[in-house]
Amino acid sequence: MESHDLRIRRVAIDTWRENVAYLHRDCAVVRAAGFQALSKVMVRANGMTISAVLNVVDDVAIVQTDELGLSEDAFARLNVATGHAARVSPSEPPESLSALHRKIVGERLSRKDLHDIIQDVAQARYSKIELAAFVVATNGYDLERDEVLYLTEAMIDSGRRLDWQRAVRGGPVVDKHCIGGIPGNRTSMLVVPIVAAHGMLCPKTSSRAITSPAGTADTMEVLAEVELPIERLQQIVRDTNACLAWGGTAELSPADDILISVERPLGIDSPGQMVASILSKKIAAGSTHLVLDIPVGPTAKVRSMPAAQRLRKLFEYVASILNLHLEVMITDGSQPIGNGIGPVLEARDVMQVLRNDPFAPADLREKSLRLAGRVIEFDPDVRGGDGWRIARDILESGRALAQMEAIISAQGRRAERPSLGELTHEVVAIGAGSVGAIDNLRLARIARLAGAPQVPGAGVDLLRKVGDPVTAGQALYRVHARYPADLSFARDLAARDSGYLLDPAAATP
Repeated sequence: MESHDLRIRRVAIDTWRENVAYLHRDCAVVRAAGFQALSKVMVRANGMTISAVLNVVDDVAIVQTDELGLSEDAFARLNVATGHAARVSPSEPPESLSALHRKIVGERLSRKDLHDIIQDVAQARYSKIELAAFVVATNGYDLERDEVLYLTEAMIDSGRRLDWQRAVRGGPVVDKHCIGGIPGNRTSMLVVPIVAAHGMLCPKTSSRAITSPAGTADTMEVLAEVELPIERLQQIVRDTNACLAWGGTAELSPADDILISVERPLGIDSPGQMVASILSKKIAAGSTHLVLDIPVGPTAKVRSMPAAQRLRKLFEYVASILNLHLEVMITDGSQPIGNGIGPVLEARDVMQVLRNDPFAPADLREKSLRLAGRVIEFDPDVRGGDGWRIARDILESGRALAQMEAIISAQGRRAERPSLGELTHEVVAIGAGSVGAIDNLRLARIARLAGAPQVPGAGVDLLRKVGDPVTAGQALYRVHARYPADLSFARDLAARDSGYLLDPAAATP
């Protein structure tokens, strides 16, 4: 049964990767079809069709009885003008739903099963409830390694693939990625210009923050434009050997972005999903060689060396079959890397390192050089073990800074950079001793409550790191915010638990 024409109305609600349609309770379509809230419907207009979840409303200020309201996501996907005629009909369940039901009860899925599921996900045929069911059913190590391979392949096939081989003439297309979970740690913004200055192609498409106070794209956006059309991105890479752009505009592995929208509120980041997410994005972006950073620490995503080795083997298995040359580096994830947590503060740290500033964070500099050195060793003309020295020379000579400035100019330099949050609060040591441990999760949450990354100048500036001596009342870190409410939220959380563990035994006599 299909409805009479309704007028499309754009409802300014961000439903975050879900198509939502709004009908008034007194709409003839609702009465005739017996639609209920959260029913799935098909919306047709101007030859386009989308699947959407129905919300029933009682307020004519939101949608009138002869109108069909569309959320921002649905409106963008349908791509027709406000006021255009549209029709609504009941939606048939996605054909792949039977495979999802089999996975829920523990069955092993085939390559076709996972391909069909991911195609339906990419076409927004799954509701958030159905997406959550898939995410939970594939959580932990419930996916066998072949299923992880099939999931990765399906995610690659769901979007565009970039091909840089004409630009490199058979040479490597390199990238570096960290699995996340460590505040600061903005090594990509140092590795990319170092490697590009060496002459290697490094088209870095990065994500925005999911659960952290800043992603690489958020931090780069302090300095330059990151939302680039694919044709412009390709030209920038041809001109500068590199880019540091947001991957959302490139339509690479779009199903992954939709799944992340459910994983984030559930707090789920399972090994199989992590492998498929990262490798699908890198392969779709055209990378042939990848250095992968897996930090290990008591408050990192990976808490132990056995868990890190197990994850490493899963990454290596999938990468080898998909012809991606992968080097895994297991690194120290016991504390934040760098001094700043939040886009403006992290951009400050990056530029200090590039400028060889004596006050630049040494841990960020050294880790970036190790990672860049490993990437440079993908160059067949570089001997194994020489990469770190080459990376150091590029950084110290100023070539990395010049390359970064070229990338910033090519992407579009920010005319006015966002400023650091003017409202501040210092968190101080309650006693004397030395810093014994820093809780990554707690510091990240404090920075997010302060407003990061939505407010680029918000975050946390670390004044003491693990091993540093402190006296009672000495500042451990400074919280920056733009709005009083944000500062209050962050201050209250820090008062309950600062995220710092002090060792009083190490107090100076």
